[in-house]
Amino acid sequence: MSRSAGHLIVSTLENAGIERIYAVPGESYLDVLDGLYDSPIEPVVCRQEGGAGFMALSESRLTGRPGVAMVTRGPGAANAMISVHTAYQDATALVLFVGLVPIADRARESFQEFSLAEWFSSTAKKVIIVDDEHRAGDLTADALRIAASGRPGPVVVGLPEDVLVRLTDSPATTPAPIAEPRPSAIDLESLSARFAAAQKPAFVLGGDGWHEGHGRALLDLAASAGIPVFCDWRAYDAVPHTGPAWAGWLGYGRTEAVAAGFGDADLLVFVGATRSDVASDGYTRGFDAETVVVGLDPEATQHAGRIDQQILASPRSFVTALNSIDASDLRGERNDAWMESRSDVQSQVAEHRPDAEVAGARPRTGVDLGVAFGILDDRLGGSAVLTYGAGNATIWGHRFIRHREPASLVGARNGAMGLAVPGAVAASLVFPERRAVAICGDGDFLMNGQELATAFAHGAKPLVIVVDNGVYGTIVQHQVKHYPGRPSGTRMVNPDFAVWMSSFGGHGERVERTEDFEAALDRALAADGPALVHVLIDSELMPPAADEIPA
Repeated sequence: MSRSAGHLIVSTLENAGIERIYAVPGESYLDVLDGLYDSPIEPVVCRQEGGAGFMALSESRLTGRPGVAMVTRGPGAANAMISVHTAYQDATALVLFVGLVPIADRARESFQEFSLAEWFSSTAKKVIIVDDEHRAGDLTADALRIAASGRPGPVVVGLPEDVLVRLTDSPATTPAPIAEPRPSAIDLESLSARFAAAQKPAFVLGGDGWHEGHGRALLDLAASAGIPVFCDWRAYDAVPHTGPAWAGWLGYGRTEAVAAGFGDADLLVFVGATRSDVASDGYTRGFDAETVVVGLDPEATQHAGRIDQQILASPRSFVTALNSIDASDLRGERNDAWMESRSDVQSQVAEHRPDAEVAGARPRTGVDLGVAFGILDDRLGGSAVLTYGAGNATIWGHRFIRHREPASLVGARNGAMGLAVPGAVAASLVFPERRAVAICGDGDFLMNGQELATAFAHGAKPLVIVVDNGVYGTIVQHQVKHYPGRPSGTRMVNPDFAVWMSSFGGHGERVERTEDFEAALDRALAADGPALVHVLIDSELMPPAADEIPA
C-alpha cells in the first residue's frame, strides 16, 4: 500500500500506542498533520512550543510511555529546547519531531533553516533525520525505543518537508518491546548481606517508572526490615507518604533533620535515583556511606561518589525480586531505633497543621501560605496530580501536600520554569477522572500560562494556584544573601489573574486575606472546568523554614 512518509509516521505512532501528540502546527510538517486527520491519535494543539514539549514530558512521566511533541523548524525548535533539556536532565522519555526545510534548500540559509544535530546533540540521547521516505516508519520506531530504553531521555527527529510527501510501500513498524533487566540471585544475595550488616541503612527512591504501586510494596517491606525510605527531589510520589518507613524527601526546601538522616546513613541504596548535587546538598552529604545503585543506566549518569554495587533493574523488577527475600534477612541484628528516629522526624513535617513556627514568619500583608496549603492538602486528600514549575512558591506545596498515589507528581527536576500549567493540562487529559493541580508562582505562571487556552480547547480541567508576590522570589532570596539591600532586576507587575482566567470562560478567584482562602478554594474545586486561585502574599515572605534556596 503506497502512502506518504508523513502518513507512515502517524501509522507507526498508532502501532506504538501513542494516544496524543502535543503540537504547534507548522508548514514544515503538513503531511503529518494530514495523516492525523484520520487517526485515533488526538493532536493537542498548543499555543507555544515550550508548552507542547512540557505537556509531552508530563504525559511520559505519568504513564511510562514516551511523550510525543511536534514543532516546526528554527524558531519552533528553539522554543521547544527547554523541554528537551528538562527531559535529558530528568531522564524522562520524550520524542520531539521537528519539521525541517526541504533537502534541496539545505546549507543555503533558507527560511528558518538551522542545524538540528548541532543544536540538540549535546542535550538529547540521539538526533535522527528522516532523509529516506522508505525508512520513516523504522526511524520513528527507533526514536520511541531509544527514548524509553536504558536511561530514558529525549530523542529529536527531523522531518524534511519534501521527504514527508514522498510515497513509500514500506509497512508501518511496530516498536519492539524493551527488555527489562532484572536482579540476579547473586545481586540479591550481596544486597541482602549489606543490609544485614548495616546499622543505619536507607533507601533513596527517585526517577520515573513508579506507576504500578511498587513503591508501596517497597515501603511495606522496608518497614518490616527496619529501613527508612527517603525520596529524591520531585520524585517523592514513588511511595505513599504514610507508614513508619517513610522518612521524607531530599533536595531544595527539605528539612535539616531529613538531610541529616541521609548524611548519617552507613548504607545508601539508590533505586531509580542517584547521589546528585541536589540530593546531596551540593555534593556535601552522604558520600561516606556504602553505596548501591539500582537503575537502568549502566553508566550511572549523574551519580557522584562511590558505588560498591550496581544492579541493573527497573523499579518494578527490583521491587518484585526484593520481595522474594524475607524481611528478617535484611534486618540482621539491627533494632528499630534507627528507623524510628527517621520516622519521628518526618511525622513532624507530614502531619502539619500550619502555624507561625512551621509555616515561617507570617506575612505582614496577604495570605499566610502555611494555612492555605494546609487547607489545600486537606481538600486534595493525597490523590491529586500535582505539577510544578520552579521557584520559591513551590516549596509550600512540596512541604505541606502529601501524596498517597503513584504517578501524582510532575515537576521540572532541572529547575525549569513554566512547566506547571502545561503539565496540569496534560495530567487532566491523561487522567480525566483525577484532579490536576498546578502550583506556581507569578513568574512561573506567565511563562506558559497561555496553555490555559489549550485546556479549554481540549476539555482539560486543571486547577491552578498562583502565588503572587510581585518578584522573582528565588532570585531575590539569593540577592538578600549575597547582595543585601541591593534588589535589582527581579520585580514584576502582574494583572489580575482571576480576571484573566474568567476571560477564557473559566472560574477565577482572587484572595488577599488568609481567612478568605478556604471558601475561594472550595468554589474553585466545585467549578466544572478550569479554575484558578490567585493568592497574594507579602513580597518579603520566603519559603517555609527552608534550609536551602530552591531552584
